[in-house]
Amino acid sequence: MDELELVNRFDRQRPRLRAIAYRILGSLNEADDAVQEAWLRLERTGAEHIDSLEAWLTTVVARISLNMLRSRRTRGEQPLDGFLPEPIIDDPAVGTDPEHEALLADSVGIALQVVLDTLSPAERLAFVLHDMFAMPFAEIAAMVERSPQATRQLASRARRRVRDAAPAPDPDMTRQRAVVDAYFAAAREGDLEALVAVLDPDVVLRAHRRDGEPLELRGAARVARGAMTARRFAPYVRPALVNGAAGAVAFDGERPFAVLAFTVVSDRAVAIDVFNDPELVAKLDIRGITA
Repeated sequence: MDELELVNRFDRQRPRLRAIAYRILGSLNEADDAVQEAWLRLERTGAEHIDSLEAWLTTVVARISLNMLRSRRTRGEQPLDGFLPEPIIDDPAVGTDPEHEALLADSVGIALQVVLDTLSPAERLAFVLHDMFAMPFAEIAAMVERSPQATRQLASRARRRVRDAAPAPDPDMTRQRAVVDAYFAAAREGDLEALVAVLDPDVVLRAHRRDGEPLELRGAARVARGAMTARRFAPYVRPALVNGAAGAVAFDGERPFAVLAFTVVSDRAVAIDVFNDPELVAKLDIRGITA
């Protein structure tokens, strides 16, 4: 196999590899680093002794991502101390960018990424590779240094956490957008009753930060009152797709300062995730969303 053919075969795998790395790491930059490292290893190894290039690359990217995740936690950059998942932003008038579609395949929104960041590295790897990318437990077991049965249990625990904390949103984007628009309209008008009406009784609002656990408000009444205190920002919010679901970007003048991701189920918001860390927002690709 000549170098050009090897490059072409790798490029065909790149979107899937990037999606795997993003799900494991929660960071687009780190995902790109993992994929690039996989390419360098492939160059050194060569493809002539690889039976299945797709399987080999999947395993290599997963191992690299797992090591990066463990290294991050060794340095203290755990979800509770310095790491925030990176939302993927698209213009709702245009739709999801083709480069983002592979990253968001089988996604249940940013709430999933938030939950993944609470899992141990082994749980996260087992869930992502098995439940999202259909890798057999026997293959995952070697990566996490456990038996296939123990690996199955890791994925099962992770699956329960995801099911409880990150429900699948309504698939109808129009219905999602109607709820988000109604939320901000009510906030602009100072209509507490209308705000409560678009919120699930057990809704949770999480404001993510680098210096500790997310600040949380739980329950429709508390979240609605919180929105009322921030109503001065409502006129400066613009619609966006956040990890493929209806959301918004808030601006201060022409500068984006917050991303709001909604999980809408049965025409009510069950979760609102707010990302307003200046360092995180500054590195997000928010092209197309204008003040």
